[in-house]
Amino acid sequence: MTTTHDLPAPAPRKAALASFMGSLVEYYDFFIFGTASALVFNKIFFPDFSSGAGTLAAFATFGVAYVARPVGAVILGHFGDRIGRQRVLVFTLLLMGASTFLIGCLPDYHAIGIAAPIALVTLRLMQGLSAAGEQSGASSLTVEHADSGKRAFYASWTLNGTQAGLLVGTLVFIPVAALPDDILLSWGWRVPFLFSSVVMLVAYLIRRSMPETPVFEKVKDSDGVSEVPLLVLLRHHWRGLVRVIACALISVMSTLFSTFALKYATDDFEVSKSSMLTVSVVANLVMLVSQPLWGLASDRVGRKPVFIGGALGCAVLAFPYLALITTGSFWVILIATVIIQSVVYAAANAVWPSFYAEMFPARVRYSGVAIGTQLGFMSSGFLPLVASAILGEGTLGWLPVAIVVAVCSLIAAGAASTALETNKTDTMQLGERTAPTEADSGPVLNGAPA
Repeated sequence: MTTTHDLPAPAPRKAALASFMGSLVEYYDFFIFGTASALVFNKIFFPDFSSGAGTLAAFATFGVAYVARPVGAVILGHFGDRIGRQRVLVFTLLLMGASTFLIGCLPDYHAIGIAAPIALVTLRLMQGLSAAGEQSGASSLTVEHADSGKRAFYASWTLNGTQAGLLVGTLVFIPVAALPDDILLSWGWRVPFLFSSVVMLVAYLIRRSMPETPVFEKVKDSDGVSEVPLLVLLRHHWRGLVRVIACALISVMSTLFSTFALKYATDDFEVSKSSMLTVSVVANLVMLVSQPLWGLASDRVGRKPVFIGGALGCAVLAFPYLALITTGSFWVILIATVIIQSVVYAAANAVWPSFYAEMFPARVRYSGVAIGTQLGFMSSGFLPLVASAILGEGTLGWLPVAIVVAVCSLIAAGAASTALETNKTDTMQLGERTAPTEADSGPVLNGAPA
């Protein structure tokens, strides 16, 4: 049994680095699939479909991972709360890396027929299972290593890793997208997927040496870990779970920028693929600076003002953002994207790793954040599919899409307003202020039975 003097020392900077690198790999892999779905998968894996139907099929393949993610959240959350954050995070990294590399090796539809899209969907499901445990585990790891007054700042690097993954993925796709169609559709599209093995190795070497959090070790030493964390979560912390699900609807903004806007601008308004990918690069570079600053602001003024302000801003600005895409102007689209994505959306995005993690006690933190976010993130996964289905004709065709995005953002802001402010709460007391004691919550391990 772990004793108090054996507890590992907090390592906030190393935890932030491990979370940053892990998220970079996970979401490089995850987002290059979205880019490939928007640009090439309809022609490679669904060539017998019409152009519109092929696009819908490719976006459905993109979204199917979000169906797997709640399942992965339950499984990985269970083990993250049972055996620790660090070991599960190493597993998620290896699973994502292997799945992405194998996608790059897949034969296309012309080579093996219907087996090609089936294999693609299977590997996409594996990506979804992996991604389900990444950000929740990384945010739990970082929050539990950080000083009480700097949790949002350090946890924001988890999302900075996500933005860096999108940035690296976009940089890799810019020259790939510029290739002649015959090269792009034969082997060019495979390069970003095969390259993932390189960045995965770097992240693995960092993450495998990361110590377990002192908070989790203390829980094992004192109260014991739950045999079935999900039961404790549903019995005593269901309000926090529902709140996180609703707050996570803000994630529709991410796929609005990274997937739908890319397809909308290039197909309907003749903006070049390379121009839209350049917009993504600039926006994500700015977010690498803005998100830690929003994290620092949240540590000073609170999680709720920053998150709610960002969500309300997204609800309002979704309308002019999509309207400005119809201009087809590179500079107009760039400025609009930087404002709404890199400044406004960045506020909510930077804060949620600490905000959500602080709603749950350590015994169910991994499960609570994982399950809550993944159920909410399903809206994000299917936004490209829904948006493509409801998109109208002409310069106002974007209006139904903007309404859907605005409603999701308003729901997120409303849910956040019901949360307790936790920026000044001691780390060991997080999640305990609104829940009953767990003395009757069921069997525990490594501690006195309840």
